[in-house]
Amino acid sequence: MRLAALCFLLLHTALGAAEITSLSNKQLQVSFDARTGGLSALTDSQSGHNFASATASTSALWTLEVTSAGTTKTLKPSDAGKFECRSVSGVRQALQLVWSDFGTNGAPGLRVEAMVRLDPVNPISRWELAVTKPRDCAIERVQFPCLSDLPPQTNEFLAVPAWMGEMLPNPRAKLAGVKGRGARYSWEYPGTLSLQCMAFYQLNGPGLYLACDDAAAFRKNFTVRGDGHGGIAFEISHLPENRALGAVRYSPAYGVILGTFKGDWITAAERYRAWATQQVWARQSRLHRGLVPEWALKTALWVWNRGRSGGVLQPAEAIQRELGLPVSVLWHWWHGCSYDAGFPEYLPPREGADPCRAALAHAHKSDVHALVYMNQRLWGMTTQSWKDEGAERFTVRAADGTFRQEVYNTFTKQPCVSMCMGTGFWRNKYAGLAERAVKELAVDGIYMDQACSSLSCFDPAHGHPLGGGTYWMKGFRKLSTDIRARCRAARPIALAGEGCGEPWLPFLDLMLSLEVSRERYAAPTVGWETIPFFQAVYHPYAIQFGNYSSLTMPPYDDLWPAEFAPKEPLKLLDQKHSRQFCLEQARAFVWGQQPTVANFQSSHLRDRPEEVAYALRLARIRQHGLKYLLRGEFLRPPDLDAPQMMTDMSRLSIYAGQRGGLTEFQKLLPSALAGAWRAPDGSVAIALASISEQPTHLTLRLDKDYYGLSKRKRVYQIDESGRKPMCQLGDDHSLKVSLPARGACLLEFTAQ
Repeated sequence: MRLAALCFLLLHTALGAAEITSLSNKQLQVSFDARTGGLSALTDSQSGHNFASATASTSALWTLEVTSAGTTKTLKPSDAGKFECRSVSGVRQALQLVWSDFGTNGAPGLRVEAMVRLDPVNPISRWELAVTKPRDCAIERVQFPCLSDLPPQTNEFLAVPAWMGEMLPNPRAKLAGVKGRGARYSWEYPGTLSLQCMAFYQLNGPGLYLACDDAAAFRKNFTVRGDGHGGIAFEISHLPENRALGAVRYSPAYGVILGTFKGDWITAAERYRAWATQQVWARQSRLHRGLVPEWALKTALWVWNRGRSGGVLQPAEAIQRELGLPVSVLWHWWHGCSYDAGFPEYLPPREGADPCRAALAHAHKSDVHALVYMNQRLWGMTTQSWKDEGAERFTVRAADGTFRQEVYNTFTKQPCVSMCMGTGFWRNKYAGLAERAVKELAVDGIYMDQACSSLSCFDPAHGHPLGGGTYWMKGFRKLSTDIRARCRAARPIALAGEGCGEPWLPFLDLMLSLEVSRERYAAPTVGWETIPFFQAVYHPYAIQFGNYSSLTMPPYDDLWPAEFAPKEPLKLLDQKHSRQFCLEQARAFVWGQQPTVANFQSSHLRDRPEEVAYALRLARIRQHGLKYLLRGEFLRPPDLDAPQMMTDMSRLSIYAGQRGGLTEFQKLLPSALAGAWRAPDGSVAIALASISEQPTHLTLRLDKDYYGLSKRKRVYQIDESGRKPMCQLGDDHSLKVSLPARGACLLEFTAQ
C-alpha cells in the first residue's frame, strides 16, 4: 500500500454496489464512482477527513446550460447515456472522465470530458473540463466542479477574498437562510472577488482550498450555497466567450485547483501567493516596477473630503502642518454635477474652473496633492449629454438586449447606466474628461470609482466577444494607457480605483480598500468579519488606502434636494464612538495601508484632539517603518492576549446617515491589534496598535522558526519619535510589551 500511495493508484473495490476509481499520494486521495463519475472522496490523508459527502457519488460533478434549436436546457452527468473512466496514457496520477450519448436530452454529439491530475507530493489536484458540441449549440455557462453537502466539522470558517477579504464564522448557520430556505453567495471575477480562491476550514484543522490558475483573468463566478438544513455546497461557474457559438469544443483556458490544508485563511493565502506573485500582474504591477508617482509613494496621510475646495484642500493643509509629513486628498463632489446622478458631466467644476485651479495651485505650494473623483462606468440617464451623445448605444447589455438601470441616489432616485468598457466610445469619453481635469485644473490624478469591477456585455455592435472572456480587462488596460499618454506631458499622475483586484495591479497606482470600516457601512448582524486576504498575497505589489473613519455625520451634496439636507451638516458624532474611529485607524496601520481620515475639519484639531492625535501617531510610526508597511511581505501575526472590550459602534455612510439614519450597536473588540511583516532585506517587524483608553499589557509568543528569529535576537521599538533599542529576545522567544493608552509601535527583530 505504501507503493500505491506514492504512485498512480487505480482501485476497483466494492463500496456497496459501487466501484471506486482513485488517485492518491501521501496527503490527498481523490476518488470517483466508476459507474457515474460522481465524487466519492476528497480526503485529507493526514486527518482522514473526507470533504465529499456520502451522497456525493450520485450528485452532479458538473452542470451544463446549453441552448440548442431555440431551447435552453440544463444538463447533468445523470443525463448521459454513457460514462467512461480511464487512466491517461503517459501521465502519472491522472484520470479522464467522459460522459456522452445524451440523446434527446442534449445536442447530437455532445460530449463532456474532465481531466483530474494529482500533484505527486502536495495535497493538490488540478481539474480541467472540455465540452465537444455542434457549432450551433450555445453554452450559456458551465459549473465545474460542483461540491455538494460537505460533511460538517466543528469550529468551521469560510474565507473569501471579496475585495480586501472577509471571513464568516459558522457559515452553515448563515447559509441556512431565513426560515430554512437556504442562502446563496456568489462573487464574480474579475471584480468583487479580488483573487481566484476560497477557503473552507476547521480552525487549525482540515481545510478545503478552491482556486483557479487563470493568468488571463477570464470571467467566472465562485458560489457557495446552503440548503437550509445545514448543508453547504461550492461551485465555480465558467462563462464562454460568445457562448461558444461557432466552435465545436469549449474548454476553459485554465484549471481549477482543489486541495486540502491544515491551518486557516492565512495558510490558504500563502498557498495562493506562491502561484500568484509569479504571474504577469504581479511582475508588471505599478508599485513593483517603480512607476507609482513619488508624491503618492510618500503620502503619509490621506484626507477624504467632499465639496468645494475650501472644505477639502484647506483642512488637508491644516492637518499637514500638524503632522509634519506629506498629506494628499481624495476629493469628491468637486464636479459640476450632483453625485450619483449627473455623471459624467464633471466639468466645469461646481465652484468654477478659475477658483478650483487657484486652490489646487495653493495646495501644491504646501505639497498637498489631490485625486479627484470620476466614476469609470456610470452615465446618468437624466443628463443632457445622455441624449446629445447617444450614450445609450454604448451601455452594457444583457443577453436579451436590455440594459439595467442603477439607482444609487436615494434622494433624487435618478437612474444611471453602466457603460461598456469594451467600447472605444466610452474609453475615449472618459479619457478625454480625465485629460481636461489634469490639464485645465492641474489635478494630480483620478480616482476611478467602481474600477475593480467588471460586467458581462452581450451587445454585438460593440465589437468585443459577447458575455465571458477578457475584453473588460483589455478595455481597462487601453483606458489607463490612454489617460497616462494624454497627461504625460503635464505631470506624473496617479490612477486609483475602488476596491482591489489582482488583474488591475499593472494599471492602478492605488486601491481604495474600505473594508477596514465594515461596521460603518454594513448591517451589524451580517456576520462577516474583515480580513486582510488581499494584503496577505499582494502587499508588496499594491498600495492600498482609504477609510470611512470619520468623527462626523456624513456631508450632504448641496446639489441634492434641499428638503433632505441635515440641519447640522458634518455634526460631530458622540464621543462614545471614538473607539470605532481608532479601530479603523488601527486596522489600516497593522494591515499595511496608507492611513486615511474622512470628513476632516480643521476644527477637529481642537474639538477632537485625542482622536486626531491617534491618527497622526500611527501615520508617523508608519513613516518610520515603510520597509515593512509599504514594501513588506505579510506574515501571520502573533496571537495577542489582549483583553476584549464592549464598544459602541455606528453604522453610517453617505446615504444612511441622513434623516436620522444613524444606527447604533455594540460589538466586542480586542483592545489591541497586531500585524507582522518581512522586509525585502529579511528583517521582521510586528506592528501593534492599542485602541484602549487605558494602558495595555501584552505577551507576544513568537514562533522562532516561522519568523526566522534564531539569528534575530535584538529587538528595537519604533514609535513616532523614531527607532530605539528595546531588549534582547529571551530563549523562550516570548516578549512582554506595555502600550500606553491608545499606544502603538513597531517591534523590529534584527540580527545580533
